Amino acid sequence: MKILIFYGTSEGQTRRICQFCADALIGAGHSVEVMQPAGDESDFDVARFDAAIGAGSVHMGAYQADLAHFAVTHADALNARPTLFLSVSLAIVGQDPEELADLDDITARFIEDTGWTPGQVAQVAGAFRFTQYDFLKSWAMRWIALRKGQDIDPHSDTEFTDWTALRGLVLDWAGRIGRGA
Repeated sequence: MKILIFYGTSEGQTRRICQFCADALIGAGHSVEVMQPAGDESDFDVARFDAAIGAGSVHMGAYQADLAHFAVTHADALNARPTLFLSVSLAIVGQDPEELADLDDITARFIEDTGWTPGQVAQVAGAFRFTQYDFLKSWAMRWIALRKGQDIDPHSDTEFTDWTALRGLVLDWAGRIGRGA
């Protein structure tokens, strides 16, 4: 299959996740194109792909604006093929029922606002990217980590992404849609 992976990222963990997914899919024999929308991709032809994966990270209760713009612009084409949405956040790490419900609400609002209805949605753990944060964000993220009981080094990055589970998720999704194609 020919698969599009498009994403929004703030500090780069979602980019790493998407490249990892691309590598796994290529290893399974698929053709993959990875892109980060950055404005007006209205001429981009989503119809040349058999399937698509979209990914975005949650910051301040929303996904990246360029990701949302791409999804709005191409909602009809995305809805016409099998799709997977990877919602990347740190909230998934703590397994707090209230925060998980908030993630579901944020994703539901994104789907409603964009008109793109992914065939599958998965919550994926992100990372603390202290090497990318400014002073204020670093302080806020340290406070969040402390509040959640996370033991982190505020001078280096800490990943929570479960790479083995992510590989299984993406390959299972591609296998299921490949059999249905």
